[in-house]
Amino acid sequence: MSPADGDYAQLLDDYSHFAPPEEGEILQGHVLKVTATEVIVDFGYKSEGLVPIHDFQDASGQAAVQVGETVDVMVDRSGGTVEGYVLLSHRKARRIRAWENLEQAFSKGLTISGRVLGRVKGGLAVDVGVQGFLPASQVHTRPVHNLDSFVGQDIPVKLIKINRRRGNVVISRRLAIEEEESARKGYILDQLFEGAVLQGVVKNLTDYGAFIDLGGVDGLLHVSDVTYGRIKHPAEVLQVGEEVAVKVLKFDRSKERISLGMKQIAPDPWEAAEATFPIGSRVVGHVVSITDYGAFVELHAGVEGLIHISEMTWSRRMKHPSKVVRVGDQVECVVLEVKPGERRISLGMKQLEADPWTTVGDRYAIGSVVEGRVRKLTEFGAFIEIEEGVDGLVHVSDLSWTKRVQHPSEVVKKGQLVQAVVLHIDPVNRRLSLGIKQLQPDAWEAYCKAHQIGDIVHGRVCRNSHFGSFVELAPGVEGLCHQSEIAPQRERKKGEGLLPIGDEFDFKIVKMNEAEKRIGLSLRAAGDEVERTRLDAYQRHAAAATLSIEEVMNTRGTTER
Repeated sequence: MSPADGDYAQLLDDYSHFAPPEEGEILQGHVLKVTATEVIVDFGYKSEGLVPIHDFQDASGQAAVQVGETVDVMVDRSGGTVEGYVLLSHRKARRIRAWENLEQAFSKGLTISGRVLGRVKGGLAVDVGVQGFLPASQVHTRPVHNLDSFVGQDIPVKLIKINRRRGNVVISRRLAIEEEESARKGYILDQLFEGAVLQGVVKNLTDYGAFIDLGGVDGLLHVSDVTYGRIKHPAEVLQVGEEVAVKVLKFDRSKERISLGMKQIAPDPWEAAEATFPIGSRVVGHVVSITDYGAFVELHAGVEGLIHISEMTWSRRMKHPSKVVRVGDQVECVVLEVKPGERRISLGMKQLEADPWTTVGDRYAIGSVVEGRVRKLTEFGAFIEIEEGVDGLVHVSDLSWTKRVQHPSEVVKKGQLVQAVVLHIDPVNRRLSLGIKQLQPDAWEAYCKAHQIGDIVHGRVCRNSHFGSFVELAPGVEGLCHQSEIAPQRERKKGEGLLPIGDEFDFKIVKMNEAEKRIGLSLRAAGDEVERTRLDAYQRHAAAATLSIEEVMNTRGTTER
């Protein structure tokens, strides 16, 4: 710019101070003085003006203006001049300026600030330079039940409708909030990555976790990721409004899904589990859960061990862990196995006491009589608990000497207190053989000692088979009379079988095997024996009679001589 051009510009500037302002022109003035009724303003044009003090008063009646401040004014044509001062209006200038600003903000979609003046029908009255209407539905993104709480607050709003001619302005705080949240959300999403540790605020609690506000975007903190310890509900650890540190576990940018964790910030207690809980050590914990197969014990926050049902007691008869422990109980255990990689610790309670099988041979001798309760019946025998943790088996063949037992329930009942004889002890395989029939003498043994082959015995027919008849010789002792040993000439009624059941006969013992408990009988041989005995008796009687006749004859001959 040449010196001539500079002089011309200065001349125009000087001239503008003398040219009167245009109609409705807004002027920039500087406050020179503030009195109780007026404000003196230098508005240019080599002139000063007066503005009524009420143009600057706020809702409380206080004048919000200070000396040296720059304010908008316009000439009040209706007022003329007062003692050399031009009458000015700050209120009109401010209103025109406000409309200009509103129209500009509306066209550009800008967010502006407004002060809530009060509640009106259907919403709130808000000062945005002019009075605007804020519908109740546009106050917040969620329903608001107490609109009075906003009175006197400065709030961000966006213009949704403006009509300068009618003086109509409709605004929305909801759109301003959504725009702010969207911008904040976009910024947060740009900063997110898996593994990032962030600060957030607990926004909401549910049964399955907590929603954490990360500053415009929410992430889900699952209940299993709150702490290494066992909790049923996140409210046990968290509170709504609480600020927490969280770690981003998973982030799906396309779906805007964020999975968070709190416990992942702290060291994993399982990493030191092997050193903290060495095998064989005794530990104390609390029972936190019971299942059909055992009980879970919390040894440390986030570290639980399982006491299997088989490791609770040396007894085999326990049906459910709840018979020994309950949730909340403090228990002492022995560490049996530690697998940090699988997050498993096996515990035992019975190991706190000596295994009774290790000394069972010292406490019981073969042939001794023991007493116990029948705990279980099977097809092959009955299990009898003679002490805690020690069960013995009475095989079905050792229940009775005389009775053919098909099932142990024919002799004993579950829960019955019985005596038995110790037959065999196997501590290594944890087996103990017992017998009940051994409490009584063997009827077969006594019978076989009292009889031998060739004896004639008396018996009662008890049952028949296709090959012969079974005969009861004594209580618990039976013999078999084969069909070939029954006299063929004997007449039998139809349907009677080989021998009539219940009839008694004399039999001859033709076979005897004590070890196999078998006795062979013969009805035919017994009959022959009887006939032979009768014949012998007859012959002896006849011989005796002949001898007597000879003696008489000899006596008579002697007399005659």
